Amino acid sequence: MSEGRIIEGVYVGWDNIRECFSLDPAVSHLNHGSFGAVPIGVQRAQQRLRDEMEANPLRFFTQGLVDRIAHTRRHLAGFLGADPDGSALVGNTTTGVAVVLQSVDLKAGDEVLSTDHGYGAVSLAIQRECRRTGAVSRVLPIPLAATDEQIVQSIRAGLRPGRTRLLVVDQLTSATAKLFPTAAIVGVAREHGVPVLVDAAHAPGMLSTPVAGIGADFWVGNLHKWAYAPRGTALLTVAPQWRDRIEPLVVSWEQESGFPARLEWQATLDYTPWLAAPAGLFTMRSLGVDRVRAHNAALAAYGQRVVGDALGVAPADLPDPGGPGVALRLIPLPAGTGTTIDAARALQARIGERLAAEVAVMSWNGRGWLRLTGQVYNAADEYERLGARLPALLAQR
Repeated sequence: MSEGRIIEGVYVGWDNIRECFSLDPAVSHLNHGSFGAVPIGVQRAQQRLRDEMEANPLRFFTQGLVDRIAHTRRHLAGFLGADPDGSALVGNTTTGVAVVLQSVDLKAGDEVLSTDHGYGAVSLAIQRECRRTGAVSRVLPIPLAATDEQIVQSIRAGLRPGRTRLLVVDQLTSATAKLFPTAAIVGVAREHGVPVLVDAAHAPGMLSTPVAGIGADFWVGNLHKWAYAPRGTALLTVAPQWRDRIEPLVVSWEQESGFPARLEWQATLDYTPWLAAPAGLFTMRSLGVDRVRAHNAALAAYGQRVVGDALGVAPADLPDPGGPGVALRLIPLPAGTGTTIDAARALQARIGERLAAEVAVMSWNGRGWLRLTGQVYNAADEYERLGARLPALLAQR
């Protein structure tokens, strides 16, 4: 690993920070966005909770666990700028999306509107709920280079008042690493009486208080991607007028307690990821929240430039996420490369196996894209090595 250096006006590098993670040192981990990486201190906090649970399962589950979950929720909601009483812990963003879809009471003739930047599993969930209810899924195309104003105008034109029953938009897209103007989108939808679900899977930990000021009917984001929580930790925030209508996917003993307990209590679920999540926030605060965000965004931008240059991509052709602090960056692959989901997955595996670099390869709108991330355990030379070796691998057919 190289020593720290100044990139984008930010000092990038921590001494021995890689030792705080369990990551294989022989691999460049440049895809933090998919599954995150749990710091060792957080792993140990969760293990202590597991030990407590296994030492006396009956006591763990029946004496104070509901209160402990509520306390954890308040802590996490405060970090995100969410109303603790209007939020519920769920397993992940896709779980929260499924909860909302089944709770809005879709009927035949209703429409769920989303964009072509949406996450694949969310799109599948929308399609399934539409098949079940007779509603229709409609996908609105948004150009990758669209400005915030153009995005808002496209969504305004795409809404069908009286028919559009739910608008689903990303705060920060997974497929295209683009920051959407969610507050403005919610404002437009409210003018037309259309409720909005914000998929904010990548927002917690990357964006400052991502819930505050948006005003969405529903917002759900993962804390196990960028906030160092154990996997399986997400927060669903619900506007007051919807809380009584939110139903869990599985009914359990807290059903009559109402929202959020009816959503959070799922019998013998492993609650230790949630209870250990505040340790992840402690880690982030110890490193310096603003420093972590600036570091990660600067490093991702550097990696985009370095690898883009190696692939012959002009700086003007590198997509701009459209906002500060974004630690996801996209690079267009050569024409004909990774253009389908299967081809993208195969290329991603080849890069991992042959170059010892874990990246995300995305297929979006018939084009293959390389998605890179920046995280505290990364160093500039990892992107430089990838840039030096990737062209030769792509030339092999």
